[in-house]
Amino acid sequence: MFVRPSHHPTKYWHRLDDGRLQCDVCPRACKLKDGQAGLCFVRARDGEQIVLTTYGRSSGFCVDPIEKKPLNHFLPGTAVFSFGTAGCNLSCKFCQNWDLSKSREIDTLADAATPEQIARKAQALGCRSVAYTYNDPVIFLEYARDTAHACHPLGIKSVAVTAGYVLAGAREDLFAGMDAANVDLKAFTEDFYHRLCGGHLQPVLETLIYLKRETRVWLELTTLLIPGHNDSDTELERLTQWVVEALGPEVPLHFTAFHPDWKMLDIPPTPAQRLTRAREIALRNGVRYAYTGNVHDPRGGSTWCHACGALLIERDWYCLGHWGLTQDGRCAACGTPCAGVFHEGPGHWGARRLPVRMSG
Repeated sequence: MFVRPSHHPTKYWHRLDDGRLQCDVCPRACKLKDGQAGLCFVRARDGEQIVLTTYGRSSGFCVDPIEKKPLNHFLPGTAVFSFGTAGCNLSCKFCQNWDLSKSREIDTLADAATPEQIARKAQALGCRSVAYTYNDPVIFLEYARDTAHACHPLGIKSVAVTAGYVLAGAREDLFAGMDAANVDLKAFTEDFYHRLCGGHLQPVLETLIYLKRETRVWLELTTLLIPGHNDSDTELERLTQWVVEALGPEVPLHFTAFHPDWKMLDIPPTPAQRLTRAREIALRNGVRYAYTGNVHDPRGGSTWCHACGALLIERDWYCLGHWGLTQDGRCAACGTPCAGVFHEGPGHWGARRLPVRMSG
């Protein structure tokens, strides 16, 4: 069993005139006295440095379908080795993984593995990629970064599932090792981010622009539609127009259904027709690949050629059916390229979920 160092040194911080140390990983800029942790709980001051307290420890490991991240244009049908830690640098009242992201309990970190052990296990299980998910890899960036570096020599890709709430220096460090990212664009108003997430919209938009314009990371977006809060036609018009203008029409956009959770138990689930409406708005505004999620909607979950309308990748939940792409990722009907990362044909992992125990 791997026994981690008690604390892992970090470099994204600086000393203030009053003696406190300021964390420079995310826009929160937590200012810490000795022994204090940031809002994320896992980055803490230990003497004269800020350390990561969850390096090498996880809330659990699992093999998932890549479509669950969700990523529909990155190695479709393949298995992804997924893990997260504890804590988060946002405080979303609607968090769907609150038991992990809001956890301050060491017992949540039930398993342990070095980056090298993760890479070897992913390879042994036939996974094409590793996903840093469940909570946000921004807060455990050193662990995620080192794991990505261990995976690449074995031919295993790395996927960040993140809210994108990160500052420039840490942003470059984290995404330098990533091959794909799904970023939660939680809404398109500052009021939503401030009132329901305890954060700000602009840093997320900056992360998205950085990923699209300055990296080769494959990018997809997810917006969880919460009835009465971020699902108006007006907001969806603005959001989808911005995506096309700032990021380009080829960036896939997933609209997923909210289910009552955490501190928003009084809000009803998102109606399926609302997701369909959001998808229609996105397509009308020029988004080429718009999807519905967390509902059974084979049409809204499948990939269609933006040029001729042919079915390219049929999906029923996380299971793939018809495959209408050529080996080089073009529509078999009209020859138009489909944006994404496709290696010859689909994977065959299906909808299976396989929990993995790394230490006994």
